[in-house]
Amino acid sequence: MKFFSFIFAVCFPALVSAQITHSKEPDSISAKPKSILVPRGQNPPKLRSFIIPAIFLGYGALSLGNNAIRNLDYSTRDELQEDHPVFANHADNYLRFVPAAAVYALNLAGIKGKHGVADQTGLYILSLGIMEGSTSIVKRAVDRKRPDGADNYSFPSGHTASAFAAAEFLNQEYRHVSPWIGYAGYTVATATGVLRMYNNRHWVSDVVAGAGFGIASTKVAYLIYPRLRKLFVGKQSLNYSLLPTYQQRTAGIAFSGTF
Repeated sequence: MKFFSFIFAVCFPALVSAQITHSKEPDSISAKPKSILVPRGQNPPKLRSFIIPAIFLGYGALSLGNNAIRNLDYSTRDELQEDHPVFANHADNYLRFVPAAAVYALNLAGIKGKHGVADQTGLYILSLGIMEGSTSIVKRAVDRKRPDGADNYSFPSGHTASAFAAAEFLNQEYRHVSPWIGYAGYTVATATGVLRMYNNRHWVSDVVAGAGFGIASTKVAYLIYPRLRKLFVGKQSLNYSLLPTYQQRTAGIAFSGTF
């Protein structure tokens, strides 16, 4: 099963190597949650933490030529279609949001992340904005046809990019609690990318590049958000809480906060 060997070799370094890179950085997060964005002694991601997404992006860029990487796209698609010609599972449409949803679920469970809910939401929205903007521009510029021929917006995979952006978001917020939380997020993101190929919607290189775009987008968001927050909010602290509610047989979520 050379296809699965390739997926393990290419996609899972996003899970393992990213964690190794983080563990060597001086910006590790203490277990005590803070309400301000960048507490003393806690820094945003360093430039060297972009090595893994840069490798993924480089792999995708190389596939735009007529070479062995592009040939692997074709051979992998042919193998998948031969083994699973009628495969159709659209869980990838929902899996991409699971890591981000886990951040809010952990908050509801009382497990605090690196930032408060308000800043977490701002970081995630900024990450999605960077990811959506960059992938949309590249999709139109590259003009690559999908494996199923549906359109010419195949490169990079937007679903995979959003999944890995969410996984990196989960990792950034909760790696100080347990590295396994980050591993779980990256596993879900990898599953999203694999399903995109099984559904014949993307080539291997689309998925690898999408992972690079997603991880890089969230890292960029964590780099620039402190400056944006300071510009619009100043040094005020955002103290928000997120609590489950149940009234009159109706479940809900309550937000409360002060400046």
